[in-house]
Amino acid sequence: MLKKIVLMSLVFVLSTTIAQAKSEQKKVEEDVNTYELLNLFGEVMERAKLSYVEEISDKKLIESAINGMLTSLDPHSSYLDAESFKYMSEQTKGKFGGLGIEVTMDNGLVKVVSPIDDTPAFKAGIKAGDYITHIDDETVIGLNLNEAVSKMRGKIGTKVKLSIRRANEKPFDVTIKRQEIKIQSVKTEIKNDDVLYIRISSFAEENDENITKAVNEAKKKLGDKLKGVVIDVRNNPGGLLDQAVNVSDLFLEKGEIVSTRSRNEEDTVKFTAQEGDILNGLPIVVIINEGSASASEILAGALQDHHRAVILGEKSFGKGSVQTVVPLGNYGAMRITTARYYTPSGRSIQAKGIEPDIVVKPAKLELLESYGLTLTESELSGALKNENEDEDKKSKTKDDKDKKENQIEDYQLLRALDLVKALSLYKNGLSATSIKSVEQ
Repeated sequence: MLKKIVLMSLVFVLSTTIAQAKSEQKKVEEDVNTYELLNLFGEVMERAKLSYVEEISDKKLIESAINGMLTSLDPHSSYLDAESFKYMSEQTKGKFGGLGIEVTMDNGLVKVVSPIDDTPAFKAGIKAGDYITHIDDETVIGLNLNEAVSKMRGKIGTKVKLSIRRANEKPFDVTIKRQEIKIQSVKTEIKNDDVLYIRISSFAEENDENITKAVNEAKKKLGDKLKGVVIDVRNNPGGLLDQAVNVSDLFLEKGEIVSTRSRNEEDTVKFTAQEGDILNGLPIVVIINEGSASASEILAGALQDHHRAVILGEKSFGKGSVQTVVPLGNYGAMRITTARYYTPSGRSIQAKGIEPDIVVKPAKLELLESYGLTLTESELSGALKNENEDEDKKSKTKDDKDKKENQIEDYQLLRALDLVKALSLYKNGLSATSIKSVEQ
């Protein structure tokens, strides 16, 4: 028995030693391969510098190599030279130069994530989902995202021609004049005298403060007449994570807003809501579409999972990854994907997007004329008159005038406003049947 125990111990020690030796040998081999590959990189760079048809600098070769390494990982990782890094920093502050579109790369072409409100690209009719195939008649195939963006930027007042491909349409060109882009990322308006409309075009600094101010002003002005809020994040490409969290927190009493998970489980970060709902439970409808990405999807996902808002519109873009920007001194910065976003219920946004609770496609609203083919009680022969007829006529004239002035051509927004009112009626004690009769 003693011999067997000793033998087994020797076998165990020998096995452990062999395993450790193999592990160390594998590590040494990996180190050797890394050094060999670095030598290969140096050799390729030297040959490119000496043999390329045109003279090229070391800086250009190395920056291109770094960018190629990062962009090969996913569409959102890249190298930012000093100029690009400055441009990105200005964009989050709400002021920069260019056309006013958020883009990504898709199958070698530049894809528009969304145009930004009131910018040259927006006014020129560029839409989310458009593909840019040529910039000033030069193909974008072979360019990386930074190179394509650089070609679209330029001196303020100069023009650039974009060749566009759009689903179910013939390819077309559009010429856009470059301007300094000043983004008013939050716009608010009282719709139909009782609903606060909040348009968020991007998540930039002070969004939460601007929305808080707008809500407080609406409550002060309307009092108990305020039925609820419509939050419009259509064609909102995203922006600052902390602003997405802060804006979501305004409308939530408690609970998780979003979590970011990297490949190391211990690096998971959860963002939770502070106590207090700025609307005190008033109905919220959030409008999204295929141009709603990243931070917009965080807001929609958080309010949807907490049953705090009804999400209306079309499925969102599906950018559920976190990019970390690492400054590199005088050489710009690197942007690398480090984690994924998850909604409070644990859903990954990446490549799936947020599905709306109520699907509403963009549509054109037209009033149908009866051309006198229908009759009302007042038109019947010998019908009794209403004792308040004169006052009703004045009231009807005023209502018709107000409706004409406030007519909304945006079908998705119209549905959202109607839904807020329906939810408000239901919340105040009317049954679903009553709401249906009101809508009819």
